[in-house]
Amino acid sequence: MKFRPCIDLHQGKVKQIVGETLQEDASQVVENFVSEHTPAYYADRFKQDGLTGGHVIMLGSGNEEAAGEALRAYPGGLQIGGGIKADNAAAWLERGASHVIVTSYVFQDGRLRMDHLDQLVSEIGREKLVIDLSCKQKDGTWYVVTNQWRTFSDFELNQDNIRMLEQYCDEFLVHAVDVEGKRTGILEPLVSKLTEWVSIPTTYAGGARSLEDLARFHELAEGKMDITVGSALDLFGGSLPYKEVLAYCR
Repeated sequence: MKFRPCIDLHQGKVKQIVGETLQEDASQVVENFVSEHTPAYYADRFKQDGLTGGHVIMLGSGNEEAAGEALRAYPGGLQIGGGIKADNAAAWLERGASHVIVTSYVFQDGRLRMDHLDQLVSEIGREKLVIDLSCKQKDGTWYVVTNQWRTFSDFELNQDNIRMLEQYCDEFLVHAVDVEGKRTGILEPLVSKLTEWVSIPTTYAGGARSLEDLARFHELAEGKMDITVGSALDLFGGSLPYKEVLAYCR
């Protein structure tokens, strides 16, 4: 189990946000943390600590410059997501991203757009693509959600669908939206199901708040998945020591 770091960008600053509150009206966004440090500060920290496969997520417009700053500080060490499309994916790789992360471009208007997925793979190759399967539960089933995590798609997370998508990407990133940013513990049923379904590198994000949560995740995931910790880390205003997380995951 690897620890995958994250740099979430909102309005050009490094923040930790309760995911479900993200919307155009910034006054309605619930912020757990707003950093005084630059994106490059965090990218350099992760570089010095030898962490790879972390992600930079642009939450809305106005974050391109900040994202570029992070990638320059750690070229080849971070993935980039947020507004990625077939016509800009290669440019972000040229700016230093190891992979691009896509959600809305592939899951558009509530359905999977295979034409868009094919375009991306044609442009950059599957080995540079991460598909974000951010999901929420409805009627006992998890569905990919888009439009700032407020719109349910008709794409159900199950083994057949995941195995199909594995043919088109190098990794998955899965935000458990129901607990994202809430520091209420990992979503154990989802972790268990993902462990059954995935066969390529997959990073889980959502709810982790303690070393006990990490231990439980490791037990449930059977070493098959990696994890991201955001709001709970002392790096981002929480109480969970970053150094202890590194030590545990190593």
